[in-house]
Amino acid sequence: MARSARPVVHYMATRPDGTVPPTCNHLARYYSGLGETIPTVNLADHIGETVDHPSPGEKWYTDKPFGYFHMYTRPGEILERLEVAERWPVRLWEVEPLGETGNWGNDFAPYWLMSHQIRVVREVEAWRAFGHRGMQALAVLAQLPDLARQWAEEWAADPESTRRTYKAWQTRVDDTRALSSWASCRARYSRREAALQTADQLAGDAAAQAATAASADPHAVALIQLRARCLVAGQLMFDRIRNGEYEQSIRGLLLGAGLDTPAPVPA
Repeated sequence: MARSARPVVHYMATRPDGTVPPTCNHLARYYSGLGETIPTVNLADHIGETVDHPSPGEKWYTDKPFGYFHMYTRPGEILERLEVAERWPVRLWEVEPLGETGNWGNDFAPYWLMSHQIRVVREVEAWRAFGHRGMQALAVLAQLPDLARQWAEEWAADPESTRRTYKAWQTRVDDTRALSSWASCRARYSRREAALQTADQLAGDAAAQAATAASADPHAVALIQLRARCLVAGQLMFDRIRNGEYEQSIRGLLLGAGLDTPAPVPA
């Protein structure tokens, strides 16, 4: 018996208040500088309803700050076109494109889709914006302030030994390119590049803030940041870096192998 095709689900991300952000931030800044109001739609006000674009642009060119509804079928990339300050938190919506649709060419098909009319099906869990491992990645991000404080306290209790331990671990991370190559390449191939970039930024910021508040010195803060960034990358990409002894060693480095405090075990 032939297996039925999995239905295609289209997603849109909005700001926490439910409004759709601009599809082109450069044009949005330009028009805002001229004092013009950028139109938007609040998806939270239209659940179960059909919505027409309030000011449709040319099909399918970016000739306006918000010229079309921009949807993704791979939610791990959905954060890529948002301003860094708007990448998190977001709300995530399942929508159905209606009428004529298009995209910018085969390089983006079938992951991007544009339309001037949608039906707002429902709101879905925001963690899905990070892809299949979004729940695990967000769980780690929530733990990072406490973990970073703990790591800073361990550093303060035995600075010389901890510095040597972190330096040896950092050398292995750099030599193997565990974060810069393995995690980033696997994220790109699995359409989670934007998710990894966002998680990386959130992890670094959370760890730096917590470690600084714990009075860690700048060198310790930098390495604690690296540890946090590796940990969230290891969790997000856990299902893509796992086969074979060498890949397991890469995954171990990302999760903090060689450091004293055990990393959280992924589900």
